Amino acid sequence: MSSDGVWDVLALALGVFIVGGTAGSLVRTTVMPRSVASRLSVFVGRRVVYRTVLRVSHLFESYESKDRVLSYGAPLALLSLLVTWLLLFLFGYALILWSVVDESFGQAVRESGSSLFTLGFAGHEHPLGTAVDFMAAFTGLIVIALQIAYLPVLYQAFNRRETLVTMLQSRAGAPAWGPEILARAQMVDMVDELRSLYAEWERWIAEVMESHTTYTVLIWFRSPHALRSWVLALLAVLDSAALHSAFSPSSVPSEARLVLRMGFTCLRNIADVLGIPYDPDPFPDDPIQLTYDEFAGGVKRLNEMGFPMERTPEEAWPHFKGWRVNYEKIAYVLGDSVVAPPGPWSGPRNHLAGLTIVPQRPPNRRPDEREEHRPKAKRAGWHA
Repeated sequence: MSSDGVWDVLALALGVFIVGGTAGSLVRTTVMPRSVASRLSVFVGRRVVYRTVLRVSHLFESYESKDRVLSYGAPLALLSLLVTWLLLFLFGYALILWSVVDESFGQAVRESGSSLFTLGFAGHEHPLGTAVDFMAAFTGLIVIALQIAYLPVLYQAFNRRETLVTMLQSRAGAPAWGPEILARAQMVDMVDELRSLYAEWERWIAEVMESHTTYTVLIWFRSPHALRSWVLALLAVLDSAALHSAFSPSSVPSEARLVLRMGFTCLRNIADVLGIPYDPDPFPDDPIQLTYDEFAGGVKRLNEMGFPMERTPEEAWPHFKGWRVNYEKIAYVLGDSVVAPPGPWSGPRNHLAGLTIVPQRPPNRRPDEREEHRPKAKRAGWHA
């Protein structure tokens, strides 16, 4: 075989490999209804685009500015992945054309682009070249059609996720905090309504588990409000259920145990997709990162509102730890990965070092009380 023949075979093999690999990435990302990771989407979306956006966010000091920059991460990852697919198909089909048709590589690229984008200004009379042109044109249509169908599914899942996250702000503050859910429920005499809250969040968690393991880019989509995050909302609901179970074992609704089970199952499924290590069967007395002093700070908030407790903080602490050990590590890693607002009980943020945001809550003002001595609430400036 001549040297030209060897190059033709190599170009054909490389072109088929690129087209086949790109098609596999496209199918795994947009079509398959299960958590099958695409290395290409992980590399382009997470390792290139999102890390670049993260580095750009370091140029800003205030948390609000960082949040605005980070909100572009997931949308840019989607667009970059679409461009990457098209460029790889363009290059792959150009290599195939170059190997089967007697023309320069530049002409092959021109013909591949004309066919892929269905422009039709370049073609070839060679039978094999014509077949490749048809394949490229079909591929271009399929890529665009799948993207048109893919984006609405993503944003519908995002909107469903954010509805309950937004509703939780009135119960858990912003950023969301587990003790705040119980404290506010007690303040407005709605502790009995926590049963329905846990049941609703159990269904929400099941839907998030399905959507976020299938379309992992949703994990990095940020909430419209700078202080809201689906990770913190989930963590707050789980912490409230764990606290409720630890302090009031005889009156806690059974839905609290169900939402806890569904919660750490969801987090473990997401951890499997992202490659986050965790202990699948921790012991109740294994150490957790939350300290007893931090726990005591949350208990103080419950005491201020008069939340009923059957156990002392010292007695409840090991029971609370026994629940939290199932989900704390994964929630902390996820919160750090998506740069969630650094609320209490949510772990450190490597990219927001030294910053903690206290949950904002409206003052409880009443018309029959004189409150001239109380200053008006001001919007916080969240600076690192």
